[in-house]
Amino acid sequence: MIHNLRLIGTALSCLISVRVSAFAQRTVNSIAPPDGFTRIDADGFGRNLRDHPLKAEGGKVHLYDGTEKYWQGGAYAVVDLEIGSTDLQQCADACMRLRVKYLWKNKSYSDIHFNFTNGFNAEYSKWAEGYRIRVEGNKVSWYRAGNPDYTYRSFRKYLNMVFSYAGTASLSDEMASIALSDVQIGDIFIRGGHPVTQ
Repeated sequence: MIHNLRLIGTALSCLISVRVSAFAQRTVNSIAPPDGFTRIDADGFGRNLRDHPLKAEGGKVHLYDGTEKYWQGGAYAVVDLEIGSTDLQQCADACMRLRVKYLWKNKSYSDIHFNFTNGFNAEYSKWAEGYRIRVEGNKVSWYRAGNPDYTYRSFRKYLNMVFSYAGTASLSDEMASIALSDVQIGDIFIRGGHPVTQ
């Protein structure tokens, strides 16, 4: 479960890729609100999202292998975020990533946990204590693999495991629905589903 992120709609909406407009923007907070709207105060995760660094003006959306995404039109600004070198981080993963990066930075380790699509609870605190996850078909289990390790490198390995076995379907099952009128900074729109393969 991801605390403070709630199911509020039918489409996944994350602060991920974007093409920057006519001026350089250093943080999400520097993007002007639409005409007729003003920003409300935010703290915690909401403040963290607003202060998240963006790539400079003209920044492009890049794929995991460093190539530019073929379609840049769906972007308004590019979030400055390391995504690794494997094709794992998709839409739900990007939302999970922004939230857990905040939790990890604040050492809220027990709040970092996700269910895999089969229901297995992947708790970061157990991973950090030296356990690892074994996946054999649809059977998932913990096994002892080493000493406690709370480094960022180990944390990223945990995230890669989560990105491999969790997604919009499992994430939407973990989250509570709220009314659109109750939307707060950090909430997401999500519709659970499974990738279509051909």
